Amino acid sequence: MNKNATIVITGAAGFIGSCLVGYLNEKGYENLLLVDEFDREDKELNLIHKKYTVRIERENFFEWLNIEQPKVDFVFHLGARTDTTEFNYVIHQHLNVEYSKKIWNYCTINNVPLVYASSAATYGDGKLGYDDDHALSDKLIPLNPYGVSKNEFDKWMLHQEDHPPFWAGLKFFNVYGPNEYHKKRMASVIFHAFGQVQNNGIVKLFKSHKRGYKDGEQLRDFIYVKDVIKVCAWLMNGCDTISSAIYNLGTGKARTFIDLVTATYNAMDIPVNIDFIDMPADIRETYQYFTEANMEKLRAAGYTEKFYSLEEGVEDYVKNYLLTNTYY
Repeated sequence: MNKNATIVITGAAGFIGSCLVGYLNEKGYENLLLVDEFDREDKELNLIHKKYTVRIERENFFEWLNIEQPKVDFVFHLGARTDTTEFNYVIHQHLNVEYSKKIWNYCTINNVPLVYASSAATYGDGKLGYDDDHALSDKLIPLNPYGVSKNEFDKWMLHQEDHPPFWAGLKFFNVYGPNEYHKKRMASVIFHAFGQVQNNGIVKLFKSHKRGYKDGEQLRDFIYVKDVIKVCAWLMNGCDTISSAIYNLGTGKARTFIDLVTATYNAMDIPVNIDFIDMPADIRETYQYFTEANMEKLRAAGYTEKFYSLEEGVEDYVKNYLLTNTYY
């Protein structure tokens, strides 16, 4: 993609979006149109020193497009309501489904390539596996309204006869890394573990309430945000030759929460100290004990870069960002 390309990034002040802005800046892209809600001071820090052309409030974006008529070259639609504990589906419907449909239709009408954020939450309890097979979308049963909304858009999109010249939906697994400070309870376990170690030296993890899993050995596919944004940029630069599809985006290697917390302690050079607590009764029935992305499709599409291991990613995050309270 030409360095003068006009690139839209929704969710640009958020976790992954702001990291993508920083990464694109490093690669020489500065003609960026940032879309988000910009009224939160804690998210404002994510954009300090970033270079871009304009900020547009999320709810004003389509009106702005009609008035300004910019020549957009690429769209990253990363904005969403990501709170898995928000059970008012109307909120998810508006932001994650209807808004995404408007983005899709804009890109289709204006012939603009699109990468959008889906989620591994669409897989529900994982009984149908974690294969990014399009035929699976209609069969998936997500466990919360957030996952439902993401899957509803995937299903709608797959049934559209008209589409952008290139599109890719990315099913993000457990993403962690800098610029998630504002996410509070929805921030990664690493972020919370780091805070617990600093505050009292002990990390609390849920006990297992499922046969076959020991305490703290619940498994997740943790992926470092730096890998996520590299894949996003790769898709943009290869959009003329890469196949349009929904792609999983994890490491393809599930790791335990004990592994994660141990890596956090090691990066802080502090002995491991874990306390296991009962899982709240209200989430026990819907709690996921295993997620692992099947990464064959992305690899087959031509992505060859090595992903950060859990230990490598946590060490970089802790030493270069959390301990120094800095941003990407």
